[in-house]
Amino acid sequence: MKQATLILGVGNFLMGDEGIGVHVVNHLHADALPGNTVLLDGGTGGFHLLEYFENYSHVIIIDATLDNNPPGTIRLIKPRFAKDFPPAMSTHDIGLKDMVSALQLLDKMPDIDLFVVSIATIQQQGIELTEAVKQAVPHVIHQINKLLERRYKKESVLIEEA
Repeated sequence: MKQATLILGVGNFLMGDEGIGVHVVNHLHADALPGNTVLLDGGTGGFHLLEYFENYSHVIIIDATLDNNPPGTIRLIKPRFAKDFPPAMSTHDIGLKDMVSALQLLDKMPDIDLFVVSIATIQQQGIELTEAVKQAVPHVIHQINKLLERRYKKESVLIEEA
């Protein structure tokens, strides 16, 4: 039986803004999340994360993107296919896109919500985020909480109707 929701932060924590997903997951550890929500620092795991996607019905991914938007811009994408991921998904681009293709082939694709945060470069080194990206962290967390609230409210309504 699949578990409910996995919140997966991906990125290289040692490359500044590129590690935004990991920073967000680290901040979420302090928040009260629904009991059936699990947090995971996915780093740059690629195919090593496949089993997590297979075990959850809903996956929220947080990642950096090089999309020419101002740094700190947040977008929510509902990717269903590898082509739905934005171009230049940072240093683990091929791994996530290939993993989604594999999940489709195996017919084990979960419901995915992808939060991308625009960054200026992946060349930066260090564990600190630039100011614009750092300011995006609480906004991403707020959007994740709203998404979870809507999802679980909808599920509880469906359960009550049964």
